[in-house]
Amino acid sequence: MTAPDAELPGRVRDWMFNTALPLWAQAGVDRAHGGFVEQLDFQGRDAGAPGKRTRVTCRQIYVFSHAAVLGHASGIDLARHGLAFLDRAWDADRGYWARLQDRRGAVIDATPDLYDLAFGLFALGWWMRASGEADRLDQALLAVDFIEREMRGPIAAFKHALPAEGPRQQNPHMHLLEASLILSEATGHPRFALLADELVDAFKTHFFDGRNLAEFFAEDWSRTATPEGRIVEPGHMFEWAWILAQHQRLSGDDHTATIGPLVEFAETFGVDPATQVTAQQILDDGSPLDSGSRSWPNTERIKAWVAMGEIFDAPEASARMCGSARLLLDRYLATPMPGLWSDHFDAQGRAISINVPASTLYHVFLAFAELLRFSETRPR
Repeated sequence: MTAPDAELPGRVRDWMFNTALPLWAQAGVDRAHGGFVEQLDFQGRDAGAPGKRTRVTCRQIYVFSHAAVLGHASGIDLARHGLAFLDRAWDADRGYWARLQDRRGAVIDATPDLYDLAFGLFALGWWMRASGEADRLDQALLAVDFIEREMRGPIAAFKHALPAEGPRQQNPHMHLLEASLILSEATGHPRFALLADELVDAFKTHFFDGRNLAEFFAEDWSRTATPEGRIVEPGHMFEWAWILAQHQRLSGDDHTATIGPLVEFAETFGVDPATQVTAQQILDDGSPLDSGSRSWPNTERIKAWVAMGEIFDAPEASARMCGSARLLLDRYLATPMPGLWSDHFDAQGRAISINVPASTLYHVFLAFAELLRFSETRPR
């Protein structure tokens, strides 16, 4: 980090380990029924959501597993607690996790959803990395079997759910790639590297046109001329850039010609240079669509600029990732009770969240961990 940002890693580390993790290890854990609380109110109390989404359970397993890797003493036990609840969503006959459970763990929506399966795999990968055990490898392979057997699309890539209603979606594939990479790294099993390579090929062939990344597609993965087909989310462009950088690191494939344009388009059209805010949505010509912003697009900008700093040695990388980190700390995470967040602000900068979604911690924790890792490798 440059001199003006010398104190930022300390602020980030303090928020992660002294503020957020202790709070979510207490208020965010459901000791009565298992698993984790879906959302808190701004006093740090359970906001009473009737269901628990599989993707949220998996994200919290990730957080506590990664925290354990970074030395947080109770991380392993909390991740294990989450896995026990997640197991209640597992369909052992077919090899997938159901989408939604009630507060006690009974399945209330058994839909196979690629997004949820991706995060189930992501959670298992981080658990095995943190525990040093391969105890969940067979389960991960069964879930990949299910995806490849029952969710493969007729043209390319995978269906986003069964049944696959509405347009095809790129976003679940991004998270499936993210999961494949941690599983490959944690287990060394070649199946995950092969899946990762297939997903990268789908990205370059269908999702990304060399300039921007669409969200929704026709059945044949062509871009549609409808308003929905023109939606671009800068946060996802930043996120893909970082994930492709991880694939490059693990596989040796060169993605520099893709990572650079992803970040350039998102930075040019999706970030307000005055406020550092990353917009929620723009159109494929770069014009604004939704200038409000949730916290997560700003976390993905941090990760993208970590990638730009490491791959291109971009001189502006430190300033841009620090700009987003300061924005998060000073706006989104600056709640009266420390360790919570105002997740959503409108285009005028007004907080519009009515609760604190647990799902956000995955984004913030991973981005902050990457910022710390980057800062520790840079000359001072």
